[in-house]
Order: sequence, then C-alpha cells, then structure tokens
Amino acid sequence: MRMRKKKNGARRLEECAELFIDDKPYGEKGLMLEIGCGKGGFILETAKRYPQTNFVAVEKISDVILLAAEKVKKDKLTNVRFLIADAEKLSEYFEEGSVDRIYLNFSDPWPRPKHAKRRLTAPKYLDIYKKLLSPDGAIFFKTDNRILFDYSIETFSECGFRLENLTYDLHNSKYEADNIHTEYEDNFSAKGFKINRVEAYKK
Repeated sequence: MRMRKKKNGARRLEECAELFIDDKPYGEKGLMLEIGCGKGGFILETAKRYPQTNFVAVEKISDVILLAAEKVKKDKLTNVRFLIADAEKLSEYFEEGSVDRIYLNFSDPWPRPKHAKRRLTAPKYLDIYKKLLSPDGAIFFKTDNRILFDYSIETFSECGFRLENLTYDLHNSKYEADNIHTEYEDNFSAKGFKINRVEAYKK
C-alpha cells in the first residue's frame, strides 16, 4: 500500500533539516545504522537507551522518514541523524569501517524468487555492508518472514559472515530481554507470527 503524501511535507522536512545528513562522506565513526527506519519507533527508543552512541536512520521514502525525524526532534535527541537514500548508495555517504552495527528490521521480503536481488540481504547489499562495517562489526537482522530469514541465513554464510545468537522465536527467547520492538514487530506478533532474529558478524 502506497503511503499518502504528507500535508506540508516539504516545509516539515525543512524544519527538521538539522537532523539530516547532506555531506559526503559523513565523517563520524562507530556508527549504528538502521536501514529502513520506517516511522522511527526503533531508532527513537534505541537512541534513548544508548545516549552516548551515534545513530543514523536510513529510509528512501521522504514521507516516512519525516515522521521519524519529527519524533526525534520532539524528544530533543542529539545522537540521531537521518539520511534519505537507497541502500545501494550507502558507500557514497559512509567511509569504510565507519559502522559498528547495521540494523535490518522487517525489511521488504520481496517474496517472488525473481525479485530476490532486491532483498536487503541479497549478496550485492551484503558486499556493501561488509565494506562499511568495522572489523568487529555486525548486522542485526529481524523478520517475521521465514522464507526471507532462511534466504538471509544462506546469503550471510555465502558472503563470509559468522552467525551468532540465532532464534526462530525471539519473543520467547533469552534475547527478548534486550529487544527493542518496532511497529511492524508488534503488529506481526499480535497476529501470531513468530519473530526470527540473528546477528551476522564479519569473519
């Protein structure tokens, strides 16, 4: 379903302009990067929990990222920045080794096999992430979609990542204690879907 254009969207984005990255490359190191931040629930709560850590939330749809930016501005958080960009362009904005963690939360599953290359865990994207990640960096991946999860486990391994802390039922696992929920996560869980989760580290 296509999101409606936000009323006064351009003006509202301009009012949050100080939160957006516009320089290339972004000079910060030790970043936590969420790709596909949606309306910002996850990045907001994570940034509050870790106020000394710098976060960047990436989203390619401006009307979606607007909502996230407005939440961060309202709560006066100083450790979150936003980027409107496709994941294919990330290497233009971030230096190699500058990212400590990448969050992929409930990415579009692109269920048809012919669309597999569009999945954010497809090899072409994993190659990009691997260059951005620091030596001990990792991808934290969550999804309700078992087909996407199984596919991703395979591509992580094929692309040289080491898998740790894997579960097929996050909310009933030991990892739930530190888990920060997303809007999608609560919706899917309420409908009875189990949440899959894994950490993929550079070898």
